Amino acid sequence: MKKLFKVALVAVGLLFAGSFANAQTKIGHINFNQLIDLMPETKTVTASIQAYQKTFIDQLTTMNNEYQTKGQDYQSKRASMTDAVRGAKESELQDIQKRMNDYQNNAQQQVDAKRQELGKPLIDKATQAVQAVAKEKGYAYVLDSSQITLLVSPDADDLMAAVKLKLGLK
Repeated sequence: MKKLFKVALVAVGLLFAGSFANAQTKIGHINFNQLIDLMPETKTVTASIQAYQKTFIDQLTTMNNEYQTKGQDYQSKRASMTDAVRGAKESELQDIQKRMNDYQNNAQQQVDAKRQELGKPLIDKATQAVQAVAKEKGYAYVLDSSQITLLVSPDADDLMAAVKLKLGLK
């Protein structure tokens, strides 16, 4: 009889522990990229990045025009050039092309850095809102559905509406 009582007690304990564990692993999801796109600050950040990027594009356009002009000049006069002059002109064209590639790579790195700098406050604000909603609603995990494909996800676990409300978005 004592053994039966112990077995029953252990079984009840395991059932209680199992249901307790399920209650603590509530999982939700949100499309984080969509949330960022809905924020009004995103338009300002995008406009600032585009203006910053335009300065680099303008400089690259000027460099490209110089390269095209010198290339056409070289092509038209190539037949009448001496080997030394031809070599110097080819070297000059290669140098301009290398400078353009280096400038483009550097510009891309600077634009990416500016994008991260201006985007960080938006991401932080959205992350804090998601964390607050998850805490309020008792979610242990929140997945970013823009990064992963959810094969099964009930509508009740989509936190987009609650986070939009938290951020004051419509």
